[in-house]
Amino acid sequence: MVGPYRELFGMPGAKGFVVAGFVGRMPMSMLGIGIVLLISALTGSYATAGAVSATVSVAYAVAAPLTGRLVDRYGQARILTPFVLLHGAALTALILCAHHELPQWTLFATGVVAGGSATSLGSMVRARWSHLLAGSSRLHTAFSFESVADEVIFVSGPTVVTALTTLVDVYAGLVLTIVLTVVGTIAFALQRGTEPPARAAGAASGSPITIPGVALLSCVFLAMGAVFGSVDLITVAFADEHGTKAAAGLLLGAFSGGSLVSGLWYGARRWRISLRRRFTRGLAVFAAGISPILLIGDTRVMAIALFFAGLAISPTIITGYALIERLVPTHLLTEGMAWISTSVGFGVAIGAWAGGRLTDTFGPSNAYVFSLSCALAAVLIGFSGNTWLRVPEAGHASA
Repeated sequence: MVGPYRELFGMPGAKGFVVAGFVGRMPMSMLGIGIVLLISALTGSYATAGAVSATVSVAYAVAAPLTGRLVDRYGQARILTPFVLLHGAALTALILCAHHELPQWTLFATGVVAGGSATSLGSMVRARWSHLLAGSSRLHTAFSFESVADEVIFVSGPTVVTALTTLVDVYAGLVLTIVLTVVGTIAFALQRGTEPPARAAGAASGSPITIPGVALLSCVFLAMGAVFGSVDLITVAFADEHGTKAAAGLLLGAFSGGSLVSGLWYGARRWRISLRRRFTRGLAVFAAGISPILLIGDTRVMAIALFFAGLAISPTIITGYALIERLVPTHLLTEGMAWISTSVGFGVAIGAWAGGRLTDTFGPSNAYVFSLSCALAAVLIGFSGNTWLRVPEAGHASA
């Protein structure tokens, strides 16, 4: 299983941009829960915490395609550095506003700037792989590796930020988030040798979202993002309700741990089933895996259930990115992949907001019904429009 992954790193420059990209996007699993833990600790309200977290996610979701278009037009390095510096400054301002107990609107205002200046570094890492491996079947393995890397981040990130926030200092988690984001992103931007070329000035500039398959995938990932956002927030409240708030990171880590294991297995295999069939089957398994968590009232059992619930995440996301890579013209690839990030971001915002409201009103166990409903919506959308996802497989495309 290791062999296909080892071959990827024989390419010049691959190790450098992968490591820098990993560090730079580590905070993507830390930011939301870090904000929830900080704001809920200071205000005592999960609804307020969810609303601030949702504001950051919405701002990111709105800005991500625009940032992707700028990257396609001017190149990664010229856009990443100023954006990440603004992002770090905005998060620092958010922490200061919370610390000094300034009016709530200041939290939302700084959250808008922080989200709007965040960059979809995962999309840019995948764009580099697409540039290096265009038309090769190894691109499946590269995308699988990046999804596994994402899951390592989602396993470790919530645990780290929860431990820092609950055991060290309420601000420590977000401070580490800022440091990792700025250092990793700048290190990634400085590696120019593997950077995809910027789009020529006269190249067509239509938006990838007008492609039916991309629009369908965006809707599916909107629903999946709502699952992720709601599960993140509700699980924190679930652990708190059972007197083990510090275990929230471990529970969320178990959710991502299942995805990590399945991603390693999925990427090492050579598949004969078409991408669209893999995608719809992954969605069905994802919804089935979410169902049992509604019935669990024990933290240890919940960890096991969340692990199995996460098994379908990586295969579905890997296949979604592979479909985007086939559906979108090369000169619009970063923007095309950013639409996935945008959709997940909007979904996470919806999920965090709804999860907070439902948790405050009905309790965490009942609030998980919302997560299951969103998973079922993803299945319905994916199956109803799967004919738009017909694409040539890797070997056929290059031929």
